[in-house]
Amino acid sequence: MAEVILQTEKLKLHFGGLAATDDVDFSIEPGELVAIIGPNGAGKTTFVNLISGSYFPDDGTIMLRGDDVTRVPAFARSWRGLARSFQITSIFPEFSVLENVAIAAQAHAGHSFRFWKPVARDAALHEEAMRMLVELGLESHAYRPAAILAHGEKRLLEIAMALVSKPQVVLLDEPTAGLGSDETRRMSEFIGGLKGKFTILLIEHDMEVVFALADRIFVLAMGAVVASGLPERIRNDPSVRLAYLGDEEDV
Repeated sequence: MAEVILQTEKLKLHFGGLAATDDVDFSIEPGELVAIIGPNGAGKTTFVNLISGSYFPDDGTIMLRGDDVTRVPAFARSWRGLARSFQITSIFPEFSVLENVAIAAQAHAGHSFRFWKPVARDAALHEEAMRMLVELGLESHAYRPAAILAHGEKRLLEIAMALVSKPQVVLLDEPTAGLGSDETRRMSEFIGGLKGKFTILLIEHDMEVVFALADRIFVLAMGAVVASGLPERIRNDPSVRLAYLGDEEDV
């Protein structure tokens, strides 16, 4: 039986009387790229919030590399190998692109958050950050303020901030949100280049990106898993096509 690096069992979270996550069983193996899709309000981001430690569930368990992390706070999950990018870009706009990545590396290492002076003096942090920027094609922007980057470049910067921690599992929450067609293609190609290097949980609304990248797909609706499996199985499931993907011939 293949190793499982991240797993949930019977995961539940209610907001008032609404089941945001309803008995979700999920697993991902090392090196896989697994996508979670579903309509707006399906519970996708709530599920990622539970995985990352932003929320704690009402019931159920979350296992990371065989350890129960259900009640472990987000910062401690980061140290254990979880990294996340957000649906809404989360960077430090007043700092340079290089400083943003160096700050992320420093935070993961558990150093002081009085980062403006230590980061500026830490050559090792800068070298590590620059290597990541080169990998993402952002090195020419290294010393520019992050605020002036184009939207797609900001999304890449945020992913660089996640990857610099050398995570076991990367949670990507709608990385193509707000991108134009060219930027979406570039982002899809970049994420494709990460396959096999990282274990990736992808939340994504663009079905072309999902079917191009995913090894497996989970479909959520009203907080529950309504279908899961290989992309072709999901693509050809009539109920999934009708309810979540539309009835288009190119799906």
